[in-house]
Amino acid sequence: MLPELLNILLLTLRVSGTALLISILIGIGLGVFVALRDFPARKLVIGVINTGMGLPPVVVGLLVLLFLWRGGPLGFLELIYTPTAMIIAQVILGTPIIAGLTLATIQSVPQKYKWQAQALGAQGWQMAWLLIRETRLSLLAAIMAGFGGIISEVGAVMMVGGNIKGQTRVMTTAIVLESQRGEIELAVLLGLFLLALSFSVNLGLTIIQQRTKRA
Repeated sequence: MLPELLNILLLTLRVSGTALLISILIGIGLGVFVALRDFPARKLVIGVINTGMGLPPVVVGLLVLLFLWRGGPLGFLELIYTPTAMIIAQVILGTPIIAGLTLATIQSVPQKYKWQAQALGAQGWQMAWLLIRETRLSLLAAIMAGFGGIISEVGAVMMVGGNIKGQTRVMTTAIVLESQRGEIELAVLLGLFLLALSFSVNLGLTIIQQRTKRA
């Protein structure tokens, strides 16, 4: 039992951790870009990001399944029912959350600050980096929100991962499986592990956030 629990925990960390890192890179980059740039389809992109923040996980799972299925456009990659497919689904769910909150954060920076930065010669990525540093506390909150959306996901990862023992079974899908089997004690134990994992990550981010604030 213990080796199986350890395997589930490690796979959860690997899948969700990878998905979070990718979501951070894409989400913050996209949010900053849309906040600072004016282009023809900007309102459409903002609408897509805002819609993505509330995407139903099962719909995401279905879309990824259709693309990665053996007869789908990307079926030749043979990614269905693998951790990679689960990471893809979680990235699609986590990225809009981080991007949307980043967009709102950058847009809330006073225009005077942007003008001052421009007067000092900040352009392009220099401006973006200055704003990221200025709003880093809020961006950490965005990352925490994205992590919450990723680590708690069950529907999409079960659809594209298959909940295969030893291969694609993570904490959330294991909890659902054990609950359906009537193994309530084990489901509760897994739930406590998941809560402890989520609390530990968010506590670490909160400590970084508060230390940054004091500095």
